[in-house]
Amino acid sequence: MTDLEHALDALAGRVSSLREARTAYPADLAPTLDAALAELDTAVELLAEAGEELRKASKRAGGKKNGSQRELKLLRQVFRAFPVPVVVLDSGGVVRRINPETSRLLGSPDGYLVGRSFPLLVDVSRRAAFRSHLTSVLQTGQPTAFETRMAHQGRTHVVQLALTRLTMPGEPQQMVAVVALPIEVQMPEPGARPEQSDGALLMTAAKRQDLLTKMAKLLLDEQALLRPVALPRATRLLAAGWADWVIADMVRDGLPRRSVVVGPKDHPVGQLVRQVEAADPAAGPVVMQVLERGTGVVLEMVDDDTLFGLSADGPLLTTMGAGSLVCVPIGTGDGVLTLVRMHDKQPFTLSDLAVMQEVGIQLGLAVRAQSTYQSRSQAADALSASVAPRNLPDVPGYEAAAVYHPGSSVGAEFYDVFPVSGGWGFALGGAAGKGEEAASVSAMVRGGLRVLSVWESDPDLVMRKVNEAMVAQGTGMFVMAIAGFVRGREITLSSAGHHPAVLLQPDGGVRLAAGGGVPLGIAPEAETGVQTLRVAPGETLVLYSEGLISSRNDRGEPYGEERLADVLGRCAGQAPSTVVKAVEADRHAFSAGQVWDEIVVFALRGV
Repeated sequence: MTDLEHALDALAGRVSSLREARTAYPADLAPTLDAALAELDTAVELLAEAGEELRKASKRAGGKKNGSQRELKLLRQVFRAFPVPVVVLDSGGVVRRINPETSRLLGSPDGYLVGRSFPLLVDVSRRAAFRSHLTSVLQTGQPTAFETRMAHQGRTHVVQLALTRLTMPGEPQQMVAVVALPIEVQMPEPGARPEQSDGALLMTAAKRQDLLTKMAKLLLDEQALLRPVALPRATRLLAAGWADWVIADMVRDGLPRRSVVVGPKDHPVGQLVRQVEAADPAAGPVVMQVLERGTGVVLEMVDDDTLFGLSADGPLLTTMGAGSLVCVPIGTGDGVLTLVRMHDKQPFTLSDLAVMQEVGIQLGLAVRAQSTYQSRSQAADALSASVAPRNLPDVPGYEAAAVYHPGSSVGAEFYDVFPVSGGWGFALGGAAGKGEEAASVSAMVRGGLRVLSVWESDPDLVMRKVNEAMVAQGTGMFVMAIAGFVRGREITLSSAGHHPAVLLQPDGGVRLAAGGGVPLGIAPEAETGVQTLRVAPGETLVLYSEGLISSRNDRGEPYGEERLADVLGRCAGQAPSTVVKAVEADRHAFSAGQVWDEIVVFALRGV
């Protein structure tokens, strides 16, 4: 055995003794730390001696080549078997070599940290100090040591870092050897090891599937369509078990805008959350990259703190304590979802990226569905407003009231009260059919009746001209309607296939008007039923929609005009508002609250 091997073996024994001393006397670490620093000096001398032997061996020729190879192997073996964590950094702090003891300490696979920035393993509050120490060692050649926290793969350590400058053969720049002596070690929770058993892997897969199931239920909830709650709900769900930070940026006017920020619940981060909310997502390279490429990114270790943008206190990721990050698109260009875990948590993996990309797709569909629903809802509201007046005007000599209930789809029933030459007019009806087309045809008929009544003194002439217009338009739909002109106590009615009006008398008697006629839009020549009624004080004229009469109970029986007459008979002498509410309540009880088609009831009472 060579002298170097003997020295290495002795060093390993002394380091083992120091570890035992640290365990036995945790309250008195100063002597142990001093001895550990002395051993670091010994380790540096051994490394320098081994390097010198390697340089000498490289200059030997011919038969000494095999000896040089043996020396090189010995040096590598010394580095790998070194009983303390040793990391070799370049001048920028990037890991170039790492020994197995370091991998064991940090819980990472062999070689995993090579090529990554070492300062990111150091506690955020000490990173600037570490970089200063690194620069000083490179410039002066004087070793230095300081205490800090390191975190990786769910493990947290308080360590004494010793830095020494190295000049290595074949390397164009100087290196720095970093030796880490653990003072306190916090191991990860059970089940948080990088290498998981089959059972743990199954549990992890089940957790991911459970997330997707919960997310789907949450986003398919009716409230997610009615109100813009999909983003806040989704981010809260993710923050509950998947990340310390969840940020959603949505695209508006071609640029990403910060929409939702959820921070750690167990940290006083109110001010920090506001900084993240105020930051411009377009200034974050990772956000723009995901938007432009349409694919997600996972960083198991954040090696560039500026990726998410800057705040007044520096890089956002630094102030957030970011250890790993996953960033995925929301839908197709709708936005970006970013999740951040801190240094003391398990880093995100490619499996997490796959799950979050699926979450991004679901969230994008939900956001678009909500937007489409809102647009269609607004259009439906506009159509509904076009088939019913906001308020009923005062008709001299009468009291008027009405109820209107929309159906299960965009409605086609309409009613209106409007001024005409020498009096007032009213109309009620609906297109045969449902949806936006039927509603638009009903709105056209309502508007036609209102406009033509300005010039015509006879409701029947108005009805016929509207019929001509419908036939000429070729809508392919027909409309049942009834219109009336009020002049004093006389009301002239024109019916085009509509249900007959009902005249409620003060003694409770109920008399049906003639009604009749053929719906508008069927034939060029309209067929209408015309009748003139006299409405005395205390009498009430009631008009109603097809939706009221055709309402059914749980046995499939229709509400019908006979039941309507019975209800009206019990409302004799009541105000119009009381009459329409009584009909509404009776129909509600009859159909157990179900409404399929629009319900319209209009009452006009002589006073």
